[in-house]
Amino acid sequence: MGKKAMPQKPLSNASPGTAPPRRIRWVLSGAVVVCVVGIGVWASGWDGSPQVYIAQVVNEYPHDANAYSQGLVFVEGTLYEGTGKYGRSMLRRVDLKTGQTQQQVRLGNRIFGEGITAWDDTIVQLTWKSNIGLVYDRKTFELRRKFRYSGEGWGITHDGHNLIVSDGTSTLRFLDPKSFRVVRRLSVRSGGNRIRHLNELEFVDGEILANIWYKDYIVRISPTSGEVTGYFDLSRLWPQNQRLDKEAVLNGIAYDEVGKRLFVTGKNWPRLYEIRLVARP
Repeated sequence: MGKKAMPQKPLSNASPGTAPPRRIRWVLSGAVVVCVVGIGVWASGWDGSPQVYIAQVVNEYPHDANAYSQGLVFVEGTLYEGTGKYGRSMLRRVDLKTGQTQQQVRLGNRIFGEGITAWDDTIVQLTWKSNIGLVYDRKTFELRRKFRYSGEGWGITHDGHNLIVSDGTSTLRFLDPKSFRVVRRLSVRSGGNRIRHLNELEFVDGEILANIWYKDYIVRISPTSGEVTGYFDLSRLWPQNQRLDKEAVLNGIAYDEVGKRLFVTGKNWPRLYEIRLVARP
C-alpha cells in the first residue's frame, strides 16, 4: 500500500522485538534452529507464542528503483509485479536476474494500483480507492474482466480455494474467485491484540504472510484462527538511512513453490532479495 503519508501508530501490544519465546519443533541445522522458508518446510508443534525470525540473504537481484512496488507474484518461473501511484500504476512481467521489464500494461492516470496474485491463467490486481479489481490474461495481459468490491484494496493472495484480500485493517476477506463475493472474514490478532495495516499478502505452505505498512517486518498468520504465529524481522535488508523518503517501505512478497524460494522487496527499492529465515534465539 502506499497511500498518503500518515504517522506511524503502534500496531498492538505485541511487537517483533518483544514477542515471548516459545518451544517449537523445527528442522535443525547444526546448532542453529532454522525456519527453512527457502527449503519449503514450516513449523510443527506450535504452542501459541509467536516466534521471531531474522532474514538471511541468499541472493540479491536488481529491482527498478522507480517501481512503487505494491505486489509480487512468482509463478511458473516468472516474476510479476504490480506497482502503484496515480499515473504510474502498472502490471509488469519482470526478468528476475536483470530486473528488466519484459512486458507491461498501464492502469491509467486515475487508478492507483495495488496488490496482485496469480489465479489459474490470470493475474488479479486490486486498486486502492476505485473499488475495482482487474483480471488479466497472464500471458497476453489482455484485460478479461473487472469486478467490484467495497472498501479499499491493499494486498491479495489465494489459498487455492478463495482469494484473500487485505484493506489496511486487521481483517482479511476471503472472496469466491468466480463471483468475487465475500465468503469469510478473518480477524488477525497477536496475543489478543488486533494487528492493523495488513498490506501485501502471500500464501506459503498453508499460512498467510503479510507485510505491515510502515514496518520492516512480515507477520505469519494462521488462516484458520487468524493468530500471528511468527514475525519476520527484515530491518537489515535495506537500511532506513539509505532510503530516499519514508514511503520507501518494505512491501512485496513472492514465493517460488517449485524452487522453495522466498523473495521480498520494497517500494522504490533498488534490490529484490531472496531470503531464508533463521529463528532468533
